[in-house]
Amino acid sequence: MAKPKTCNESKNMKGCNCTYEPCSRKGMCCECIAYHRRSAELPACYFPANVEAEYDRSVACFVATVQQRGCAW
Repeated sequence: MAKPKTCNESKNMKGCNCTYEPCSRKGMCCECIAYHRRSAELPACYFPANVEAEYDRSVACFVATVQQRGCAW
């Protein structure tokens, strides 16, 4: 039986740009992705800082951002 992988929360926090303060999933990427997926959203790390600050995590916002800026920001 495969050993379950553990989440490296402190390492993940270095790349977490979520500014939503009461978020209990910061640094817990698998929980964050599952949470946003249930709402047809994407996590903060998919957005540049100024777009993330608007808290619009919709797929439509992500697509519009990529269309305007390309894939790298």
